[in-house]
Amino acid sequence: MNPTASFFRLDGKVALVTGGGQGIGEAIGRRLAAAGARVALFDLRASTTEKVAQAIGGLALTGDVTNESDIEQALGQVRQSFGPPDILVNNAGIVGKAAPIWELDKADMEKVLAVNLVGPFLWSRAVIPHMLQSGYGRIVNMASIAGKEGNPRLAPYSASKAGLIALTKSLAKEVAGKGDITVNAVTPAVIATPILEPLPKATVEYMVSRIPMGRTGRAEEVAALVHFLVSAEASFTTGQSYDISGGRATY
Repeated sequence: MNPTASFFRLDGKVALVTGGGQGIGEAIGRRLAAAGARVALFDLRASTTEKVAQAIGGLALTGDVTNESDIEQALGQVRQSFGPPDILVNNAGIVGKAAPIWELDKADMEKVLAVNLVGPFLWSRAVIPHMLQSGYGRIVNMASIAGKEGNPRLAPYSASKAGLIALTKSLAKEVAGKGDITVNAVTPAVIATPILEPLPKATVEYMVSRIPMGRTGRAEEVAALVHFLVSAEASFTTGQSYDISGGRATY
């Protein structure tokens, strides 16, 4: 689909993408900007985020998704530059240590939950008041097929993504009927991005082996699905979790 087509246009909308400096977040930022949105990218990596933001005429924001002060400061910059966000994509995430649960520490679990679950909670809580006031909003949470099936040696990651799916469904019900506000999740199988680099080769091979198409997904393919979910056309779609798994999810 051509993102510049008359349908699915995002002209006049302000989008904020966390983890927007690389990988899936970068692809989403580029896609939404091509569709006419003014895009702010929030990421820990200043250099890569600034490079992407410059390429799409967007705004680069540096900070930690678990830090409330960073979030407040970033939202202030977005409002000053573009206006309050109409679209939030909670994409920032980490895989964490790959090991059986008996080899993990409490800190291993807490770190992954903080970024992958608490971060989206904080960001959603921060933008929802404006969406309720304006009567319009789109939130998309980047979960994972691991949150539905559970990946061995990735218990904290799998648990965090399962929690994010539940958070999505809860928030969707809370805002349903309060204007044109939707909240959905996307649950990819393994996607070829830098997040895979720290993982053992055997772990990645296991995940790919579960995919009937026999390949990893592309960030641009995920971005296309997110584009639909944040568009005005997706007005009757909320509280859902959309698999993009190359056929892995067949339940």
